[in-house]
Amino acid sequence: MTLLIYLLLGAGAGLLAGLFGIGGGLVIVPVLVLTFTALGFPPEILVHMAVGTSLATIVPTSISSTWSHHQKGGVSWHWFRLMVPGILLGALLGAWTASLLSGLALQQIIGVFILLVAAKMALNLNPRPGSAEVKPPVMMFAGGVIGWASALFGIGGGTLSVPFLTWCKAAMHKAVGTSAALGLPIAIFGALGNFWTGWGNPDLPEAAWGYVYWPAFLGIVVMSVPFARLGAKLAHHLPERLLKKLFALLLVLVGIRFLLA
Repeated sequence: MTLLIYLLLGAGAGLLAGLFGIGGGLVIVPVLVLTFTALGFPPEILVHMAVGTSLATIVPTSISSTWSHHQKGGVSWHWFRLMVPGILLGALLGAWTASLLSGLALQQIIGVFILLVAAKMALNLNPRPGSAEVKPPVMMFAGGVIGWASALFGIGGGTLSVPFLTWCKAAMHKAVGTSAALGLPIAIFGALGNFWTGWGNPDLPEAAWGYVYWPAFLGIVVMSVPFARLGAKLAHHLPERLLKKLFALLLVLVGIRFLLA
């Protein structure tokens, strides 16, 4: 039964990522928190495990997504090179920051973030393109902030990097493609940070390496990649605005649930 939950979660996360261009972590983290709670995992570590496992699942899906965008010329490797040093440092710092927080505090912070994302989706809030060329130090600093926040929340960073790259005057397809590429180092270093900060914790269940729980990882990854491709195809045939508002409503409910825990 638990394996079925992980498989369905991977399918749902992949489908939503393909439909809306958002990271599946926004779905994976809340469902894993509920699943790990039902399995009786200690409350002190279950949110950290949900975040760490979510980041690990983003690695293979990000590889697939980056390659697809690269083949279509949708990745700006110049912007990638400018931002990736900050991304790497920020992702490690984000994992370390999460380790300093209690499970309840981390859950409530994620709840606030989910509500902010819901508001952005429901109101279709997007930054206007900038009027000046963004300098390399600014790109590196932005990468650090995006990497830090993404590792803290267990997401691939697209929710933050796409608006930033749009502000940098990137065309939407370039913003999405470059964001997908940036999601790979975020996921790798965020997951490694969670290996490190959780390693040796006596409360960890079997089959967990640090804060990454492998049974959940495998179940999610098996389904997320093919369903992400399905979601991308469906996006061209379904009412996007209505779907975004419905998904935003779901995020509001999840965010409130996290805050009231």
